[in-house]
Amino acid sequence: MSALRFPPLAPLFALLRPHQWIKNGFVLVGLLFGHAWHDAARLQQGLWAFLAFCLLSSSVYVFNDLRDREQDRQHPRKRRRPLAAGTVGVPAAVLLLMVCLAGGLALAFSVAGRAPWVFVAYLVLNVGYSLGLKHVVVLDVFLIAAGFMLRLLAGTLGLDIAPSLWLLLCGLMLTLFLGFAKRRAELAALAAASGGHRRVLEDYSEALLDQFITIAAACTVVTYSLYTVSAETVALHGSSRLMLTVPFVLYGMLRYLFLLHRRQGGGDVAREVLTDPHLILAVLAWLATVLAVLTGRL
Repeated sequence: MSALRFPPLAPLFALLRPHQWIKNGFVLVGLLFGHAWHDAARLQQGLWAFLAFCLLSSSVYVFNDLRDREQDRQHPRKRRRPLAAGTVGVPAAVLLLMVCLAGGLALAFSVAGRAPWVFVAYLVLNVGYSLGLKHVVVLDVFLIAAGFMLRLLAGTLGLDIAPSLWLLLCGLMLTLFLGFAKRRAELAALAAASGGHRRVLEDYSEALLDQFITIAAACTVVTYSLYTVSAETVALHGSSRLMLTVPFVLYGMLRYLFLLHRRQGGGDVAREVLTDPHLILAVLAWLATVLAVLTGRL
C-alpha cells in the first residue's frame, strides 16, 4: 500500500515541468500578429487553448518520464527528475498523467477554439515520437518542430485567424534551430555515453549538427525578416516598421549560439529564456517593439 501513497506536492509539480509551459506561448502568436487581442471572445479562446496545451504537454512529459526513467538516470541533469530520482512513484505519476490528459482534452473540445483536431494531432505526434520515432535521425527534430507548428495552428486556424505563410515558415525554422541545438547540447553533455541515454545521438556528430544549426539559424532570420517587410504584413499592420524588431531576433539567435558553444547551454530552451539576462532582455525588447508598432505608437 505504501507505493500508492501520494508524494509531496513539490515533486509532483516538478514532474509537470511548469517552466516548459513558456513554449505554449506559440499559441498566442496569432492573437498578437492578427490584431485579435481586442476581440474578447478570441482572446478567451486563445487563453483556454494555451491552458489546454499546458495540460497536454505536461501529460506528455509525464509519459516520457515514465518510459525513460532508466535512461534519465544516466543523464547528468535529468537524473534529478522526480521519477528518475524516485521522489515520485509510478502510480502517482500515472494518476497525474490521466488528470492532465482528461483536463486538456476537455478544454480542447469545449472552449479552446474551433480546431480540436490540432490537440489530438499533438498527442498522436508525441505518442509516435515517444514510442520510437525519436530514434530516427533528423526526423526526430522535425517532429519536435511539428509540435510547435501545431501550437501556432491552434492559435490561428483554431481562432479563425489566417496565419501568415512567412510567419509559419519562420516558426518552422526557429523550432528546427532549437531542436538541433538541443541535440548538440545533449551530445556535448553526454560525450561517450550519449547513445546510452538517447539512441539517436549515435547517428549525430557535432560537426553535422553544427551544419544543421547554421542552416536553420540563417533561415530563421531570413524568413522573419521577409515577413516583416512583405506587402501582406505592411498592409495588415499599416506600417513597415516591424523590421525594427529584426535586430532583437538576430541578437537572441547569436546569444543562444554563444550559450550553446561557450557556456554548455542550449539543452533546455525554456530554462535559457527564463534565466539568461541577455535572452530575457532580447525577448522583452522584441515584444515591446512589436507592441509599439502594432498599436501605432512607433
